[in-house]
Amino acid sequence: MIMNDNENLRQKIKALQIEHGDLDHAIQAIMRDATPDMLRIQRLKKRKLLLKDQIEKLHSMLLPDIIA
Repeated sequence: MIMNDNENLRQKIKALQIEHGDLDHAIQAIMRDATPDMLRIQRLKKRKLLLKDQIEKLHSMLLPDIIA
């Protein structure tokens, strides 16, 4: 059961990392435009940051709690 949950978390992390990378490529493509849409870039960056936070949260769920 725990292994299955961990595997599901890993799959979610991988999917989010792919989306994060795709957003990075999209932002770079828009920035290369002669007149980049700054509002769109700002929205994409915000989404990218949210994905990063979700990835970090899922990573922390994979690690066992250590009581010092």
